[in-house]
Amino acid sequence: MVGETQSVTLKNGVSVKVNDHVYCSPSWTVRDGTPYSVARVMEFLPPEGSSSGKGKGKEGSMRVRLAWYYRPSDVSDRSVSDSRLLLAAIYSEVCDINQLRAKCYVMHKDKLTDLSGWKKRPDHFYFHRLFDPYIKKEFEVLLSTDVRNLPVHIKEVLVSRYEYIVAEKEVVPDLMDHIRLCETCVQWCPNNDSVQCDRCKKYFHMNCVNPPLMAKPSRGYGWTCAPCSRRHEDQVDSGHIRSVTPVTSKPLPKTTTGVTRGRGRPRKDKGINAKIDDELTVKHYKLWPFRYFGLFTVAEDTLDPNDLIFPRAATRIGPKFQASTGAGPDKLPGDPMQADERGGDATVAIQSVVSRMSEKEVEKLEKHKSNMAQRKDLLWNVEWLTEAIRRMSQAYADNNGDFSSVNMQSVWRLEPFQEGKRAPISVRYMDIEWRDDEISAFEDGIAQFGAELRSVKWEIPSRTLPEVVRFYGKWKNARLREENVRLKEKAEANGVKPERPQTPAPSQSFMSDDEGSIVKFPTKANSHCAACRTRESKVWWKAPKGLPTNILCDNCGMNWRKYADLNARPLRDDAPPASKTRAAEKREGTPLTTPPAKRAKTTGVTSAAATPPPVPAPTVPTAQVRCTSCYKLGPLGKVLKCQECSFLIHAGANGAVVEPDEVGSWVCELCQNEKTLEASLNSDCLLCPRQRRDPVFKRDNKYPPPDSYLRACKPTEGQGWVHVLCSVFIPEVSFADSSRLRLVEGVSTIPKHRWTSLCTLCGESGGAVVRCGNCPKEYHVSCAWKFGHKFGFEIQPVKSTRRDITSVIHFKKEIGAMTAVICCKEHSSYRRDLYDICETNEAGETALQVYCRAYKQAQISQSHALLRKARRLDNILNVSHTDGSHHVSEEPIAAGEPSCNVCHTEFSPFFYPLEGENTNDSTAWLCHRCHFPDGNTH
Repeated sequence: MVGETQSVTLKNGVSVKVNDHVYCSPSWTVRDGTPYSVARVMEFLPPEGSSSGKGKGKEGSMRVRLAWYYRPSDVSDRSVSDSRLLLAAIYSEVCDINQLRAKCYVMHKDKLTDLSGWKKRPDHFYFHRLFDPYIKKEFEVLLSTDVRNLPVHIKEVLVSRYEYIVAEKEVVPDLMDHIRLCETCVQWCPNNDSVQCDRCKKYFHMNCVNPPLMAKPSRGYGWTCAPCSRRHEDQVDSGHIRSVTPVTSKPLPKTTTGVTRGRGRPRKDKGINAKIDDELTVKHYKLWPFRYFGLFTVAEDTLDPNDLIFPRAATRIGPKFQASTGAGPDKLPGDPMQADERGGDATVAIQSVVSRMSEKEVEKLEKHKSNMAQRKDLLWNVEWLTEAIRRMSQAYADNNGDFSSVNMQSVWRLEPFQEGKRAPISVRYMDIEWRDDEISAFEDGIAQFGAELRSVKWEIPSRTLPEVVRFYGKWKNARLREENVRLKEKAEANGVKPERPQTPAPSQSFMSDDEGSIVKFPTKANSHCAACRTRESKVWWKAPKGLPTNILCDNCGMNWRKYADLNARPLRDDAPPASKTRAAEKREGTPLTTPPAKRAKTTGVTSAAATPPPVPAPTVPTAQVRCTSCYKLGPLGKVLKCQECSFLIHAGANGAVVEPDEVGSWVCELCQNEKTLEASLNSDCLLCPRQRRDPVFKRDNKYPPPDSYLRACKPTEGQGWVHVLCSVFIPEVSFADSSRLRLVEGVSTIPKHRWTSLCTLCGESGGAVVRCGNCPKEYHVSCAWKFGHKFGFEIQPVKSTRRDITSVIHFKKEIGAMTAVICCKEHSSYRRDLYDICETNEAGETALQVYCRAYKQAQISQSHALLRKARRLDNILNVSHTDGSHHVSEEPIAAGEPSCNVCHTEFSPFFYPLEGENTNDSTAWLCHRCHFPDGNTH
């Protein structure tokens, strides 16, 4: 029999038996992208409709009964940072055996000796509370062995049957206290039937008190027993009244958890504790380890093996919950219903009788309905179809199936047939067609107020609010349909299959594609992970809705399915994850700004009647767009959008200074250069390796793509291009204008070892590398960004003796020297706090702007650009400026423009005086090339 089956082998080869915990989930499309559910195997059942599971072909249709666990985010809106925390439930369901994905481990918090070590292990969860899905309430879960305030015979039964006790939070201190016995009858005192003396702290049954107590004292009042009251009266009569020291309450029971480990003390038994935790056993009675024992429990009922174990609540019977109605008139069976009574046949308006018609009558109805439609689109209009079917049903009932008298020319909805009366009412079955000026006014209102339709209605006085609400639904559906068609056409145009299909990794081979979660051929639009933005993964998984892309890498995909955690990359510590941002961000269609408290009085023609509609005053748009650097939403203005390539970037992270009225027409520098031809059309970064081009970035022969921060490039002094990231995070590079990050200088001063060192990420040389802030690894800046490394700026304290020679900045209440840092993705933390690239201070400046202004500005006040370039060239060629055979005159040349005495050129970084020769009392000169004809500068 299947019920006697001890274990079942899953597709990954792992054997699962009764009371094991598993991941359970239907296919991806059925569960709509939600994570796996965690459950406990209660029993194996035969296939539906059969009595046994033996024989061939029965394994695939075997069923299993599962006891579910909930995640806190599934039952409430609160965000819980611990992805390993679950909520138990006394709720089971029968599922197909094919929905089991893998094995996991769930244990109560108090049974674990090393909770932190347990949570670090894969597929390990814990719980300490229970959620009841019927009464929508959470309960505390206690170990049955920890409950003390119970009679011996009841506690023995509970401990022998159940592992855990479920109770309300306010009952836990009473259950964990020592056993309470009545001082009169020496029997157990349950909390709801007993009272405690306020002086001697002894317990009594309310019925054992003489006279019996009818109710407990009100909140704020105490009760004293008869001996204590008599003793107090004697003290009052004798005049010797002194404060009575109350008896201290009994100490709380000792906890079952282990001794807290001191900080810095090594854990020697870590491996032993992990092994012990995995081998813990849990008692089950009739398939359940839980039993409710709370406020609404009779203790003696727990002795009955058939007593219900589910959580209970207070009764819902009484005048507080039921309506008290007076006695109605006595009526005999068959009496006609009163006309004013509700719920009878006389109050039901029949909308359709198509179900009573024959097939020929239905064909006749469909033909007449098509003839009545003046336009084809009316055949798909819900309002028109509803009224047409209602009128034809009425004609069918009145004229015995004759529909010839039915027409749809009248736009008024007729009252239901009642006593031969048909009178039009002031309700239309379909709204009047919207005019072009009304649609323009409606769209202007949506752009200004969002989905606050009451405010939008102010822009259209000719329409009522219900009409605006109905039109908003149609208008939004039309926009979504157009967007879906556009996205489909774009995906078909850009869809390119990879050379080799990707197969699951051996470690994740149990996740076969029967779940429908593996993306075998990622498209160009989905070229990186939606969580960590990596572009390399052995397996790509489908991502939930609402993320930048529709795929997740192997690590993030597993984290989402198992732990409901997208494993956000360290670079975005302050940015909320994709599985939590959906709950924090406003849903689509809601306004991003609240409407004004009071609408200004207007005169003259309204916006609906104006032709064309008035143009609103130029203001900063309130639409929220996502920056490609920090992946945070920001208003359009702080986050700029290129009108040519749709590149999105914070203005402070790109060195863009845009006036408010020019935000809508901003164009990035690469697109602008295609028209102005200010710099080279080859936009490859000079600081990155140029042997090959990343095939992921090939799109319309443009490099890099607009959906990456590497699209932000700046021109150099030699009309080349450099990534903003590369120019900022390589220390030798500077800017002629640090506020706009323009005209990158100093590329030639980068040391040789940066160009010759191999990148640890791409394995190539040729580009300038930087070193990790935590380890000696070196890599290109662009490679570090592609692989998801952490970029930021740290502030180091500066000694008072060095503040005169060090640039000290103030950023977010910190004072010190700011340094640009890149950390490998493998490092979980950095020694100091790092500020993100787009993180702003009180003045609204980003960390990148503050750093570049303080440390990246070239000395333009002391020399012009050509002279700075010539001096850098001399530094490369080791030319001395002070003494030696290769002396360069730093005095200004007064006698006209110098020229070379050999080649007669007038253009050279430096002109060297020709020793021993004077022509017409003027110095003879040699250009740099003629001065060093063999290339030897020494």
